Amino acid sequence: MSGLGDRRLINYKNELNDELNNILNYWINNTVDIVDGGYYGRIDNDNNIIDHSPKGSVLNARILWSFSAAYNQTKNTGLLPWAHRAYHYITDNFIDKEYGGVYWSVDYLGKPLDTKKQVYASAFTIYALSEYYKATKLDEAFAEAKKLFRLLVEKSYDTERTGYLEAFTKEWEPIADLRLSAKDANEKKSMNTHLHVLEAYTTLYSIWPDAELRTQIETLLNNFLDYIIDHETHHLVLFFDEDWSRRSGTVSYGHDIEATWLLLEAAEAIDHHELVAKIKLICIEISNATIEGIDTDNGLWYEYEPSQEHLIKEKHWWVQAEAMVGFFNTWQITGDKKYLDLSLNNWDFVKRHILDKQNGEWFWGVYADGSVMRTEDKAGIWKCPYHNSRACIEIMRRIG
Repeated sequence: MSGLGDRRLINYKNELNDELNNILNYWINNTVDIVDGGYYGRIDNDNNIIDHSPKGSVLNARILWSFSAAYNQTKNTGLLPWAHRAYHYITDNFIDKEYGGVYWSVDYLGKPLDTKKQVYASAFTIYALSEYYKATKLDEAFAEAKKLFRLLVEKSYDTERTGYLEAFTKEWEPIADLRLSAKDANEKKSMNTHLHVLEAYTTLYSIWPDAELRTQIETLLNNFLDYIIDHETHHLVLFFDEDWSRRSGTVSYGHDIEATWLLLEAAEAIDHHELVAKIKLICIEISNATIEGIDTDNGLWYEYEPSQEHLIKEKHWWVQAEAMVGFFNTWQITGDKKYLDLSLNNWDFVKRHILDKQNGEWFWGVYADGSVMRTEDKAGIWKCPYHNSRACIEIMRRIG
């Protein structure tokens, strides 16, 4: 590597270290609910707390993961109290003590609100508890993560066709509305849930190399190779019926590039050399397909509908965070400097357009003309410290 390359990487790491501190300080200073416990359910773009907002399990799991992972990276003990706060709120309020699993949301007082068992939410809770255990070695967190894993396999895993069904009632019975959000298709299986179940299991495996868990990770990787990755377009298919028949043609650029590094991380975690080799090639193919979604300002567009030739001209915060990591990962695989440039150029876009330099954190996103999406949240059910803090942590770790 040239001296210039060294300097660029050192500068990248230093800037992301500073940004990680900025993100976490925002959540410490603005989102702690000292009256009703835990963290606020919603804060708008202008930092106004929306009183009495529901509190989401995914938001709280992502807060727990972010502070735990940041501690594991930096060893800054000042981060641990905020992880402890999220952990206790989750175990006290979101874990269903009767039927098991995780409620989708509670009200502002912490009482069950939407009691649907969304597999996605349980996956993020496993992910967060596993990372928290790495930080604290708390046996109760480890035990809860293993319990949630076994419950997902028992209740949600499709033993006939493989894969995970999306959602259930509080009692783990079939449910009519399977959707994660209003924008999603009401289908039995989704790319998004499988990606984050895989991510959760990979982190759990790092603290618990269990044989059944390893089999599940390998099966999930093969689900991606066999069904979820379109090997003609090199994009991910987003929705399926229970037989893995395709139910969507939408391209999600952020999920495409996010999947590249999460799939490789999982294959490496279980030390499956054949899958590692195969997935490295696929990472390159998906990365090259994602490049078509990069605008001239180096920001990555949100979604594209091929059937209508319709590009959704928005650049969301999480999409940029995943581009930073995904293209960096592809540079590490190939040694081709163009992928490192893509990662660095996207971070430059984030600095220019996505960082809220006045109020802190990252804007939800910007429109095609560069204007901020001001009606969206700064913190909420879906706006969390996870994608952006994770990008900082991942790239810092990879630079070393």
